[in-house]
Amino acid sequence: MIPTGLPHTDHADLSRVIEALGMLTPRWNVQILTTISVRPLRYTEIKARMPWLQDGQLHPKLRWLVHAGLVERTEHGPRNVAYGLSPRGTELIPVLTVIAAWGSTHLEKPTPLQSGVRGAQSATAVQDIEDSLVLIAYRHATPILWSLQSRGVSSATAVAADAMPGHGLSAVYPRLRQLVEDRLVDTDGEEADYRLGPPGLALAPVYRALSAWAVGRPLAEAATHPVWGQPPAQFQPADGVWASAPDLPAAAPAKVPPALQTTPSAQWRHGDLFSHQHQIPARTPVAASAGGHRR
Repeated sequence: MIPTGLPHTDHADLSRVIEALGMLTPRWNVQILTTISVRPLRYTEIKARMPWLQDGQLHPKLRWLVHAGLVERTEHGPRNVAYGLSPRGTELIPVLTVIAAWGSTHLEKPTPLQSGVRGAQSATAVQDIEDSLVLIAYRHATPILWSLQSRGVSSATAVAADAMPGHGLSAVYPRLRQLVEDRLVDTDGEEADYRLGPPGLALAPVYRALSAWAVGRPLAEAATHPVWGQPPAQFQPADGVWASAPDLPAAAPAKVPPALQTTPSAQWRHGDLFSHQHQIPARTPVAASAGGHRR
C-alpha cells in the first residue's frame, strides 16, 4: 500500500483505487480489454484488430491481463486458444464507460467526433479513457486529488501531509503545478491555497466507480462513497477550459454520444460502447500542453 497521511479507511480505499489504476494504465491494456469486450477472440483475431502491435508486444500483454484476473484464456484444442473477459474484467467495462464519459466532456479534442460511425466512436472512447488515465494515474496525482476532495480548500502543507508523507514540502509543488496545468486543480498562486477545479470535481463518478469495482460492489451503490459521494456541480467546458489544454482558444463543448450518456448505476450491455465491427485504428497523438505528461 502507498504511504499516505489519510485516515485508515480513506487510505485503504485510495490504495485499492490506485491498484485498479495500475491495472489499466499500462499502454494498450484498455485497448485489449475493449477489443474482447463483446465476445472471446482468438489470438489471430485480436492481432488483426490491433495490427500495430507485434507478437512480442501482444503476447506479454495478454499474459499479464490473464495473471491480473481480467482476462480468461481458454484452450479449445491445439493452436486454438481464445481470450475473453473474466467476470472481473466484465465488471470493469462499465467503469471504463464512466471514465470515457469524463474524457469526452473534459479532455482537449484534437478533431471533431465522427458522429454516426460506431467504429470511430469506439476508437474515440478508448482514446478518451487512456488520456484520462494518464492525468489521474500520474505519480501522486490521485492522492492529491483525494486530499483536496476530502479537505476542500487546502494549503500545500496540508496536501503534502495527506498525499506525500515522508517527502519534503518542496516535493509537492511540482505535482500541484502539473495538476493546475492539467486544470484538475485551481489556485491563485503557488503560495496560495489549492482546491479542485471543475474538471477535478467532475472526477467524482470516476473515483466512485473505481472504488466500487475494487471491492466488488455494484456501481449502483457507488453514490454512497464517503469521500466522492457528493455529486459535483454540472460543468461544461467553456472559454477554452479543457483538462490538460491551458492554451487552447475558445471551443464549444463536445457532445457526448448516446452510448456515453450513462451514470455509475446504469446497466451496461454488450455493444453499448465498444463495438468492434470496425477495426480500431492506432491512436492519433494528442498535442500535450507544455510540460505535460503524455505517453
